[in-house]
Amino acid sequence: MQDVAVVIPAKDEADRIAATVKAALELPGAGLVVVVDDGSADGTARVAEQAGAKVVRHGRNRGKGAAMESGAEAVWLLDDDRHEPRHLLFLDADLADTARDAAPLVEPVRRGEADMTIAVFSTTVKLGGHGFVVRLSRDGIRRATGWEATQPLNGQRCLTRAAFEAARPLAAGFGVETALTIDLLRQGFRVTEVEVPLAHRATGTDWRAQLHRARQFRDVARALAVREPAVARMLRGTRLS
Repeated sequence: MQDVAVVIPAKDEADRIAATVKAALELPGAGLVVVVDDGSADGTARVAEQAGAKVVRHGRNRGKGAAMESGAEAVWLLDDDRHEPRHLLFLDADLADTARDAAPLVEPVRRGEADMTIAVFSTTVKLGGHGFVVRLSRDGIRRATGWEATQPLNGQRCLTRAAFEAARPLAAGFGVETALTIDLLRQGFRVTEVEVPLAHRATGTDWRAQLHRARQFRDVARALAVREPAVARMLRGTRLS
């Protein structure tokens, strides 16, 4: 029963994308793996295609939210003759071999027990940051919905097609996970966390890592500002608004 499509947003992941794609293809029911090359400057698209993925390319970097939408749209077009839409499993490109352990994310959705699952990594990696973006997201989700997320920024998620469509248009960039959670909970969709033994590359402490965190903070703050008046007031007059 090939009822799952795996969508993998990727930027400059030529060193890990092949392992991630091959592992994703081993997942039960994963009949389709789509990699969205979001403006990579390396050979990500070529390597992903050689590994067995269907590849969508963005000519320039458009951000994670746009990559997720492009991947889901590609699944829809490739499956135009299917009677039932596939569930969508979103995975990060740097999971490598651990992507094969994502199967538990699919099961609650497949059984009709959840509309979206969110991964909670059972194996933690030491991060170079101080968790301020995670706190921003977690606090924002709690204020907006009353729900406490363990790993609110985790991008490993499985959704029904109906849940995905209900959340569109997705928030821009790295605000997509926070917004997805809030928007679906507010509409009455069922969201469940699932512990999985996945692991991705730890974020470092160099200037590129710090810039990445700043972009995350900006995108999460913008997503919250649209959904939470208190955040909008806090950001008014700042460069993020």
